[in-house]
Amino acid sequence: MTVRLRPVEEDDLPFLHRLTSDPDGAGEFQWYGFQDPRRLRRRWEESGMLSDDGGLLIIADGDEAIGFVSWSRQVATRISHSWSMGLIVAPEHRGKGHGTHAQKLLARYLFDHSTVNRIEASTEITNVAEQRALEKAGFTREGVLRGAGFRAGQWHDGVLYSMVRADLG
Repeated sequence: MTVRLRPVEEDDLPFLHRLTSDPDGAGEFQWYGFQDPRRLRRRWEESGMLSDDGGLLIIADGDEAIGFVSWSRQVATRISHSWSMGLIVAPEHRGKGHGTHAQKLLARYLFDHSTVNRIEASTEITNVAEQRALEKAGFTREGVLRGAGFRAGQWHDGVLYSMVRADLG
């Protein structure tokens, strides 16, 4: 598998828009409604989608963009924080292990390039494929988040996963 993470390039913006604003591209668990098509361009022009508070990287298989990973700072205390991460893989590339591999790569990247001790990821309780991918990537299931996410006109329960530095062995 040649999956790698790389910074977003300008040519990736239509692909990212497809995965975040097209119901077929986003998929059942990531479709939250249409978005301003200029939102991603503005963010890319301002920061290249990378900042001290989070970022977004393309998941690439060779030279082909197949999805993206993202992370954001979650303040824990006045002097510490963790990262919350997520991903979307394009529909035509799902079910091939790319998401699991990308989650491992992102966790390693975040531990290598920041002082955080904890990375979190969550998904809807009915998204069994994502739960399996997180577990295969080394995340530990912590519990159910009741009524945690609103999508498709309803509140949905979620499942919280985490990884701490010590889990890397």
